[in-house]
Amino acid sequence: MPPMPTAATPVRTRVLAFAFLLAVVTYLDRICISVAAPSIRRDLHLTMLQMSVVFSAFTLAYSLFEIPSGWLGDVKGPRSVLTRIVLWWSAFTMLTGAARGYHSLLAIRFLFGAGEAGAFPNIARSFSQWFPVRERGRANGVMFLGSRMGGMLSAPIALQLVSRWGWRASFVFFGMLGLVWAAAWYAWYRDRPEDHPGVSAEELAWIRQDSPERSPGRSRIQYPTPNVAPATTPWAALLRSRNLYAICAMYFAFGYGLYFYFTWLPTYLIKELGFSQFTGGLFAALPFLLAGIADLVGGWLTDFLTRRRGLRAGRCYLGFGAFLTCAAFLFASTVVPSPIVKAILIAMALASADLALGACWAVPIDIAPDHAGVITGFMNTLGNIGGLIGPLVVGYAVDRWHSWTFPFYITALVYAGGAMAWLVIDPARPVVGFSRPGLPRKHEVTK
Repeated sequence: MPPMPTAATPVRTRVLAFAFLLAVVTYLDRICISVAAPSIRRDLHLTMLQMSVVFSAFTLAYSLFEIPSGWLGDVKGPRSVLTRIVLWWSAFTMLTGAARGYHSLLAIRFLFGAGEAGAFPNIARSFSQWFPVRERGRANGVMFLGSRMGGMLSAPIALQLVSRWGWRASFVFFGMLGLVWAAAWYAWYRDRPEDHPGVSAEELAWIRQDSPERSPGRSRIQYPTPNVAPATTPWAALLRSRNLYAICAMYFAFGYGLYFYFTWLPTYLIKELGFSQFTGGLFAALPFLLAGIADLVGGWLTDFLTRRRGLRAGRCYLGFGAFLTCAAFLFASTVVPSPIVKAILIAMALASADLALGACWAVPIDIAPDHAGVITGFMNTLGNIGGLIGPLVVGYAVDRWHSWTFPFYITALVYAGGAMAWLVIDPARPVVGFSRPGLPRKHEVTK
């Protein structure tokens, strides 16, 4: 293994900073509308149902365009594709402030969701180029810390902007953040570390440490250097892969539970548990705070376990334990009588699921670095389909049976199913395109 680069700010650290900021901006842009919703409904004379359809339009479009946007990143490289993605969604974020009625708002938010699709798959494709196996979990953990920070910051920032300048101006502000990011990304980033003038030979050797020529024998993880733009995408082989379906099932469970925190959690805390607006707001922010910490810890832990115990322990066993613990926390929240303890257990459930988030996004890179955009596109599509179904199930169950307990049982079972899917995934089995002799299983680990 080459020595760790000694430079204080290696270039890949700046790549990670771009990914972190992108995650912040994506969640600022997608969540700010929930804060502005009361003002939008009043000005545009929308019903609750119409506003719900507007919310769902984003999730539907985001799901539909994940795979093609991820595929474009594989074929053309994330520098140009991600620039176009961020410019597109930033434009439609700003155009949201120009909506004049229900139909125009619905169309704008659908196109906004179509534009934002592919952001995380393209970052995953970037990570396949810029980070060795031993750093990918931590890189994803840092990136998703940004998403949780965006979720926490969106509400207070949007509230200030809406109260001072109105909801239309708030969307212009949030859209401009993306324009700044896109300009800086295109000017600075390169699809291959070899093409970046700031990358030293020492750092390049560290990044490429997993290529076969740098890791002979069976004592370490062997990975080929991924191509910037593979000539073809082997769709048939991808669709035959058991790994692909297990990854999608696992992430469906994650998305199913995650969107409860985006949609129904404030209502549950205030209307069902009886918290005040202020206290309910604090408990609504708590899951994102704990999840952000868990993203960092989980990113480090998946890489640590991978080095010490092999890929299956570092990715799959960690994911299995995290999802199963999440299910247990959700079930326990239905048993305890104290509203405060219920709120804390629900927050801990999201943190437990997020402990595996770095592993979730490292696994597709592990099994197919040349096609990481497509694989993560499939994965995130199923995650968002879960996110589309989950809130509907909660709303229907509460409306039908007037109880929040039953939907929590369902969510706990879904997470338990996701835990089982982790055990089906084999991160040492490539989806397509290359063979990898000497991959560590249990005892053959990287020193």
